[in-house]
Formats: sequence, C-alpha cells, structure tokens
Amino acid sequence: MAKKKLRVGILFGGKSGEHEISLRSARSILKAIDRKKYDVIELGITKQGRWLQSGAAQGLLQSESAEVAATGEDTGLTIAAAAAEPGTGAGVDIVFPVLHGTFGEDGTIQGLFELADIPYVGSGVLGSSAGMDKDAMKRMFFAAGLPLTPHVTLLRSEWKTDTKKCIRTIEKGLKYPVFVKPANLGSSVGISKVKSRGELAAAMDLAASFDRKIVIEEGVGGPGVKPRELEVAVLGNDAPEASVVGEIIPAKEFYDYEAKYELNGADESVSVIPAKLTKAEEKKIRAMAIEAFRACDCAGLARVDFLMAPATKSKPPQIVLNEINTMPGFTSISMYPKLWEASGFPYRKLIDRLIELAMARHAEKQQTHFSR
Repeated sequence: MAKKKLRVGILFGGKSGEHEISLRSARSILKAIDRKKYDVIELGITKQGRWLQSGAAQGLLQSESAEVAATGEDTGLTIAAAAAEPGTGAGVDIVFPVLHGTFGEDGTIQGLFELADIPYVGSGVLGSSAGMDKDAMKRMFFAAGLPLTPHVTLLRSEWKTDTKKCIRTIEKGLKYPVFVKPANLGSSVGISKVKSRGELAAAMDLAASFDRKIVIEEGVGGPGVKPRELEVAVLGNDAPEASVVGEIIPAKEFYDYEAKYELNGADESVSVIPAKLTKAEEKKIRAMAIEAFRACDCAGLARVDFLMAPATKSKPPQIVLNEINTMPGFTSISMYPKLWEASGFPYRKLIDRLIELAMARHAEKQQTHFSR
C-alpha cells in the first residue's frame, strides 16, 4: 500500500504591509515543493483579512489583488476540521505559514494553530512575538549577554504628549546618527536614518504611524561609518545549526524596503555568500546567531542579522547583533534559502527539512500534560 501523502497547507498573503512579499515567497515554495511527497493546499488571506482556499487562493497568488479573490470561501472550517479529525482528509496535516510581518510572524497566527493543535512550520507563540517586537527582542538578547548597539524605546503616546522630553531622552542616551524604527514591523518598513536633530521629528512621526512602540538605535561605528550588514540562516529546533555567513551590500545608504524589493539591475543590492571574513569572525558570528535563536526560544527557521563596524587603530572590528527574523523572505533568491544553498541544503530539501522539524516539534509537544 502506498504511503499516505502529508497534506500541507501553504498559507500566504495576510493583512500586513508585507503582503506582496508573502505572495512571492509562496509562489516559490509552491513551485519547488515535492508533489510526490505532499498533497498541497493553497490557503490565502486577503489584505482585508478574508481567508481563501483552492481556486480563490490561487487567484490571489496570480493577481496580487485582494479584490479578485473577494468571492472566495472561508477556510476557517478547514482549519477546524483538521483540528477535530486530524488525518481524515477533512483539512490539512500541517500548515506552512509563509506570512511575513504583522498577524503572520508575531505570534497571533501561531496561537490559532496551537489552539487547533495543528503542526506548523516555524517558531511558536513566544519566539514569533519576541522576534517581531524589536524592544522585547533586545531585552532577551541583553539578558543572554549578546552585544547590542545602544538604543532607546519610546511609546507613541510619549512622543505625542511631550516631544521635547523625548528628544532629550534620545540625545542623552545616543549619539547621531541614529536609526528610528517601528518596534513591530518587518522588511525595513518605516525605518529612517537620522543624522541630526532636524531630521528626528519626521522619522519619529513615520515610525509612530506604524506602531505604538518606537525603537531608536545608535548607528554602529559612529558618524561617517557604514557598517557591513551580515546575515546568518539558522535551522533546527532544540539543536539548531547555523549556515555560512552572508553579506548584503545595499544599493542605498542602508538596506531599506526599496533596496530589498524595488530596485533592479545596476541599482539593486548585492549579496556576497560567503562573506569575506576571518575564520575567527565567522565562527563568532555563527555562534552568536545560534545564541540569539535560543534566547528568543525560536524553532524551525530564523535569519539573524548583524552589523560590523571596521577595525580602527585602537580597536578590532565591532560586531553587534541587529535583529532576528522568524519568517524571513522565502523566494528562491531570498537570503535565507541562498545561505542554506551555499551550506549544502538546496531549496527543495530545505522545504522538506522545515516540514520535518515542524512535525517533530508537534510530536514532542504531545509529551506535555496540559491538565492534571
């Protein structure tokens, strides 16, 4: 008797500002996933939050328009059926949520899967929410003794109530240039580089339009220094592994949304894999990536980003942890898959491994008692 195929729901779209990036990632996975091993079900979420499946979800993928798929069917029943009768074919056996940003990698959708008792790819509620919130993330990194650039966190209400006090707080703790960021957003949306006080208010207003918490970070290396932007892909559950280190050379002053996704040809950013580092530097960065993954209680996959200021006559290169991304871009040319490709894990094999890790994590969870 032929072995029953695992029914994998590829979940994409979502209400976040990274909706289109999610569609790109999903297209790549759907093209590469091994159909001999898996029955694949497309599950889409429009920008308005409507859940779609089958033809309607495919329409969302093809059009990148929430309106085209507006008549699709609600897949909440599919999720519920899978929870009530796992393995019956009524729903899915596992979900691969290729959702980036708010409502996708911030712990909210992961909470739904936990309640439904469905295996899913990626970090759990805590790891996902900590990885999304740059303030909480930095607190966890600090507790783990990982090197960070000086930073300040302010609330939108504080900024609106007493702007002058907030500016004093920022300038007391940090030196220009600083980077102003919404605490809970991905793909560098809403981030500004601020070189002087005159640029600060506009940057704070922009970040505050995206989140109630604003993180302000001191530029690594100080004025006039453009630190190297390094990335490591991490794969695993309780025993994670780190890929080779890659480097992004941004087309712009820093690796913002436009530099990541909108520039083409001679203007686009360049990735260097592996990055040109000494063996000691590479070893240190890969070890720090695993420590960061564990500090946030991540699982499955994550991309860990670093900043490295050049050495001076008086001190060696400064390496600081920037952030962790628990559901990084997953197109075939995204950094996460490219880093594993360079480490000996081709794209299709990487998809298989992530599904295996999700199933193993779910099986391990069954050892936990949730009542007396």
